[in-house]
Amino acid sequence: MENTKSGNVENKKVIAGVLGILLGAFGAHKFYLGYTKEGIIQLIVSVVTCGLGGMVGFVEGIIYLTKSDDEFYKTYQLGRKAWF
Repeated sequence: MENTKSGNVENKKVIAGVLGILLGAFGAHKFYLGYTKEGIIQLIVSVVTCGLGGMVGFVEGIIYLTKSDDEFYKTYQLGRKAWF
């Protein structure tokens, strides 16, 4: 049972990280993790700054991928930390 949970956490981390890197300007990683309000904010900031706000998503994607599975789960899924 624990292995299944760990596998799901890893998959969510990798997908969220890749979405942050590739589609961070659109807030895709935020929407994927269930942070709807933050995803909308990310989208608006990117539009207002002509895409420069997408750097936040890029950096968050890298942060997601460098965290351990356990740390990612505790920080972004249990702790619901929305930014960085």
